[in-house]
Amino acid sequence: MATALSVDRVVRVTVNLQPKAAARRNFGVLCIVGSSPVILPNERVRYYTGISGVAADFGVDAPEYKAAELFFSQTPRPYILGIGRYLKEATPAYVVGGSVADADLVASAWTGIANGSFGLVVNGAGVTVDGLNFSGVTNLNGVASVINAAMAADGVTCTWEGDHFRLASSATGAEQELGFAVSAGAGTDISARLALTEALALPLVAGADAETPLECVVALADHSGDWYGLLFTDALDDADHLAVAGYVEASAKSRIYAATVTNSRILSSTVTDDLASRLKALSRNRTFVQYSRNAYAAASALGRAFTVNFSANRSVITLKFKQEPGVAAEGLTETQATTLAAKNCNVFVRYDNDTAILQEGMMAGGAWFDEIHGLDWLQNAIQTECYNLLYQSKTKIPQTDAGVNQIVTAIGKVMAEAVNNGLVAPGVWNADGFGQLERGDYLPKGWYIYAQPVDDQAQPDREARKAPAIQCAVKLAGAIHSVDVQVDVNR
Repeated sequence: MATALSVDRVVRVTVNLQPKAAARRNFGVLCIVGSSPVILPNERVRYYTGISGVAADFGVDAPEYKAAELFFSQTPRPYILGIGRYLKEATPAYVVGGSVADADLVASAWTGIANGSFGLVVNGAGVTVDGLNFSGVTNLNGVASVINAAMAADGVTCTWEGDHFRLASSATGAEQELGFAVSAGAGTDISARLALTEALALPLVAGADAETPLECVVALADHSGDWYGLLFTDALDDADHLAVAGYVEASAKSRIYAATVTNSRILSSTVTDDLASRLKALSRNRTFVQYSRNAYAAASALGRAFTVNFSANRSVITLKFKQEPGVAAEGLTETQATTLAAKNCNVFVRYDNDTAILQEGMMAGGAWFDEIHGLDWLQNAIQTECYNLLYQSKTKIPQTDAGVNQIVTAIGKVMAEAVNNGLVAPGVWNADGFGQLERGDYLPKGWYIYAQPVDDQAQPDREARKAPAIQCAVKLAGAIHSVDVQVDVNR
């Protein structure tokens, strides 16, 4: 074929595909933390979109299931839940096998093996497991039992987990280590048939020491940034609750913590050392406390809160007046209800008109739950929109008033969303002013944005390529929680 010139010499076309925008956070993800030994330490968090998956993994008697049931029972139903592992006790080392081949799932595939063998490293020492006689087994549990008996002296147990084998060290703690199964060099090698080799098994899991609840939350935060809410299914003492609440309050990444108090001492105004009172004294506005005889009741409250779709019209809610399906409403006296309200402690309570509601929808420090939740969304939405403006621009955003106006426009887009979902509404600005805004001015849009002129920017900031300071005034829509009506009657 004759040589030909490229058309690029005459017409050159370049297609630039814009990078995908960074996603906003999901403020509807609760992480229920429990100590059931289902999730391994190296996995740490597992996510579910329905209760059936939780039941399949944990069974219906586990605390994690009971809390998840309350979460998913809300109407409308939340669609995602995380379950995290709390290492309440030291854990062993594991070798988790891959799925056993279909041909090896029947006992007849093993009964012909009378001298099975494989090698393994246990805490740095090589171990040979041989003389494995499977002639009498009737299922895969029997195969595991034969291996288990042979490895008892080596400090290792073997179990059949339904579709895979799992080896575990008998001892626990961070010093425990197991290696992958290998050929022993004699007998009938079954390492691959067990799917415990490096090529077939899951990553090795080293032993771990027990951790405090605070250490657990720090590890979960490092492991995954996907969750927003957090609660423990294990009964924690107040000191642990306070430690976790302090960490959540101080974290740069916004999150909330929830705790259920079952001790009825909290109902007395003479008791001042209960969890709610102590959290109130510390002004913990990222901790939600609820009194209930159901130890997992707070999961239901968060399940309702986390159904909010901030992209939808008039979608934000207040937690007051909401229901808690699966939680028995408390019968309280007026004095007890007043005491809980004074302690910023929430409760699902019966009223004398045959209704029950959650009240007051408040954080321990006195802020309203829906305002903390909504403002966390607003902060992240503004941050993400500004980031995407810089990230997706084909050219630079100039350090001029026109360039700054692009940022202001991006922020204004989020503010319009906040008005649409009901978080923000028009009203009178009753705080200090800035820019052209003064105290007492009416915000017809519910928000105001002021950007410092580029010409007024400090030279070091300009040389560092910083945008001028941008300030936003936001008027929250609030919510009506009570009504006072006066009726004057004249004859």
